[in-house]
Amino acid sequence: MNEKNTMQPLECRRILGTRVDATSYEDATARILQWARARESRYVCVCNVHMVMEAHDAGDFQKVVNAADLVTPDGMPLVWVLRIMGIRRTPRVDGSTLTFHVCQAAAREGVPIALYGGSEVTVAAFTVFARNNFPGIRIVDSISPPYRPMTPEDVEADLQKLAASEAEIVLVALGCPKQERWMAESKPRLNAVMIGIGAALDFHAGRVARAPSWIQNSGMEWFFRLCLEPRRLWRRYLIHNPRFILLLLTQFLHLRNFNSNDPKGDGGNR
Repeated sequence: MNEKNTMQPLECRRILGTRVDATSYEDATARILQWARARESRYVCVCNVHMVMEAHDAGDFQKVVNAADLVTPDGMPLVWVLRIMGIRRTPRVDGSTLTFHVCQAAAREGVPIALYGGSEVTVAAFTVFARNNFPGIRIVDSISPPYRPMTPEDVEADLQKLAASEAEIVLVALGCPKQERWMAESKPRLNAVMIGIGAALDFHAGRVARAPSWIQNSGMEWFFRLCLEPRRLWRRYLIHNPRFILLLLTQFLHLRNFNSNDPKGDGGNR
């Protein structure tokens, strides 16, 4: 029987149509662990400007994000927008740091974890990192899907393996938007909490450098990553970021000029 849900609804806002929840590392971790212990099928999106723009450009993907059980604000731009929209004390909740908090809590409470995504080298290095930093952590399965397009047979085999592992939390590192679509499609099949963590395994495994905290807090982590991987990330940042600013200004002007019934940006509680 599932535990009674004792968590309070979260305040949220719509940024270019995509829901973002006002949570924190402590709150998000508590929700994830409560759902995991109750063996509930849930998924968590860690949302940044890139995800908002992918959702803006593809309505079906926006539905996937908005249907998530939790959408955290990853990246200072979204935190600043939430504050402008009236949620004053919103902290950033990024995938890498959330992964650390969740692994720490899971090790403490004996909650089994599975890893889905990343290369075999990355997964092995992350496993060493996790066992060194979180004594007693139970990593019960790890799957590195092929980089080629997966067949239905591939997907089915992975889901069966994850279900058989009895993992209660699955860290999904396939990158946006692939990981979010996979989580939504897998939700009916897995009694686990799936968290889309992007490059978090690479960061903790030491395979990709993380920006210093002062750069993260300044909202310039995107520039740090662009300098490291320009060929892979140029489109994400040099096209999406300016469009995000222009579209956001349009949203604010629309709300101001037409006196929307929801002046905070289609906000509410969840």
